[in-house]
Amino acid sequence: MPYTAQLAEKTQRLAALLAPFAAPAPQVFPSPESGYRMRAEFRIWHDSDQISYAMFAHGQKASSASLIKLTHFQAVHSSINALMPRLLHRLSGCPALQTRLYQCEFLATLSGEMLVTLIYHRKLDDDWQVAARALARDLGIHIIGRSKGQKIVLSQDFVTERLTVNGQSYAYRQYEGSFTQPNAIVCQKMLAWACQQAQGAGGDLLELYCGNGNFTLPLSRHFRRVLATEVSKTSVAAAQWNIAHNQVDNIQIARLSAEEFTEAFSGCRTFRRLAESGIALADYDFSTIFIDPPRAGVDNATLQLVARFDRIIYVSCNPETLAANLQTLTQTHRIQAAALFDQFPFTPHIESGVMLTRKAA
Repeated sequence: MPYTAQLAEKTQRLAALLAPFAAPAPQVFPSPESGYRMRAEFRIWHDSDQISYAMFAHGQKASSASLIKLTHFQAVHSSINALMPRLLHRLSGCPALQTRLYQCEFLATLSGEMLVTLIYHRKLDDDWQVAARALARDLGIHIIGRSKGQKIVLSQDFVTERLTVNGQSYAYRQYEGSFTQPNAIVCQKMLAWACQQAQGAGGDLLELYCGNGNFTLPLSRHFRRVLATEVSKTSVAAAQWNIAHNQVDNIQIARLSAEEFTEAFSGCRTFRRLAESGIALADYDFSTIFIDPPRAGVDNATLQLVARFDRIIYVSCNPETLAANLQTLTQTHRIQAAALFDQFPFTPHIESGVMLTRKAA
């Protein structure tokens, strides 16, 4: 099916899910039709002494019968496509790099940095490190080696991405293995849409599930102060670096899960992590909450917390759980804006967003 037809089908599906809540027609943000993925992973297929990148037919067991050999992959960013044959050529014929190589993972950036993780079914030794350092130097990339119980970082285990939102550039440290938006072009559109919904809100912002501060940084320009929560230590460390590097001085990060923050906000529990970070919830005058939850959506207790805010900006990677949450939220709020962000072209996955405001008494 052509891309435009697939996107139209997604738009109709999202509109149907939002229709019971009197939502406006979703604003649609398309993706480039190729070169849109900044992350990719490929199996390495060994055939005698030859190796190739491999994928397997959907729904079938990985085997020679379902094997699809690759030299390039249309969906991935041009920098990954340019690197794939050069990297494979260097890996081939070098026993220290090729022997029992199982998988290759790429993390690219619009800023030009590249991180490659090579995963093996054997212990990595000094010979591997010597060969891998030469490979990284010659190709101008960062390399990590992994095997069971091993992680060897030759230079660094992160890349620094640069995204532009409404003419403002933001630097983001993205760590290997941590979550980042895979489609950087559409991600920039998502950030701009969220900022548009925040205009005129004033007051302070609460953000749950902030990750590395992807939304936090551009949204901070529209509020007096921002309190963002995240439970992952790696993501919190990245968010703190991003805040400092971008010289933003109105954001505080609380290392709490959404459920823990709900308990703290409701006064059910106190957390030493808040006191140690100098965070006093009473100091905030929240006008808006921003949430970008996991696929399972928002749990019931947190949903009750979300409904206490006058303005809600909700970005979702699962329209079904979004619709389930809206059954509760639209009892007190109405949907003012909706959007579809095509993060994953040529798949059934839908990334969407809604902005809700409290109904008049």
